[in-house]
Amino acid sequence: MRARIGEATDVGLVRERNEDGYLVRPPLFAVADGMGGHRGGEVASRLALETLERPTEAPLAERIREANRVVYERSIIDRSVAGMGTTLTAAVLEGDRLRLAHVGDSRAYLLREGRLERLTEDHTMVRRMVEEGRLTEQEAAWHPYRSVLTRALGTEPDVPVDEAVVEVRPGDRVLLCTDGLTSMLEEERIAELLRTTPDPQAAADRLVEEALAAGGLDNVTVLVLDLEEDPGGGGRSPGLERGKGGGRRLRLPRTAVRRAAVGLLVALALGGLAAAGLRAYLDRQWYVGISHGNVAVFRGVPTSVAGFALHRLVFETDIPAREALELAYYRDLPTGITARDREAAMAIVDQIREDLAARDRATEGAA
Repeated sequence: MRARIGEATDVGLVRERNEDGYLVRPPLFAVADGMGGHRGGEVASRLALETLERPTEAPLAERIREANRVVYERSIIDRSVAGMGTTLTAAVLEGDRLRLAHVGDSRAYLLREGRLERLTEDHTMVRRMVEEGRLTEQEAAWHPYRSVLTRALGTEPDVPVDEAVVEVRPGDRVLLCTDGLTSMLEEERIAELLRTTPDPQAAADRLVEEALAAGGLDNVTVLVLDLEEDPGGGGRSPGLERGKGGGRRLRLPRTAVRRAAVGLLVALALGGLAAAGLRAYLDRQWYVGISHGNVAVFRGVPTSVAGFALHRLVFETDIPAREALELAYYRDLPTGITARDREAAMAIVDQIREDLAARDRATEGAA
């Protein structure tokens, strides 16, 4: 099974910044809706998605719990984003099964043979009131507290994660969205737009456009996944087909792209065909890792082939790596944290230094 993908996001007509985020890294897909004033919401959704994107064999729910730890830890040590949090709804396509993990009030839907089914439950105050019989579904849809969350990533040290596995088949359409869509459009209208717009990218665009036309009171983000048989019989990665045109904002999985490029170039170099090209490529790559027990900046990629190191040390800091590794967000240091250039790598080093200093201040204040 593979997916043809449509993706769109918009700041809306009221908010000053887009605190939503999304991830398209087939077979993994996710949407997140950050909260927390100033830049907190934007930071929370970004940290959660970056953590979810890290290569790992851990189950999806555990990856989300790790994202919770990362966001919570940053909110504790950085006062400028104190109290931030984010929703997160993620899906992994596993052959003819869709594995879901979910926290908050972003949603996942399944459209099958024209019928729209909600696959997630909102973790909100009004949802709880409906379950307790204090509100009807109709009253909940317009209740003033409908966006008050009872569960979110990053607000507590640990968070329960809802999990589900859904059997899927060719012709199914999956929608992941933030509440900027569902708070503006009724489910009947969402279903109609999904039914009447065959191309997934066109469907994503229409959903966002109608949410804006209905008021656009919040950031709005949608992913539309059209499931179909993989003609390669599983020999190709699922989800690499896209709808016509491009999304309003595409978050490219740079780590996955880089791994693929490195694999190709290494193969060519080992065959004696592209050694110069490989070197030129490596000279454009930067990452932050560990050298002699300290945080360090490297040029290249953090691996070796046939005894040949594809990286070189540029700068070794005085920051003990063991201290940085105590912070959840920097646990990838042993395998390298990618940076787009030298300045970005040094910015990561500066952030590590600031986060460690903030942690020490917080510890002293609690003593």
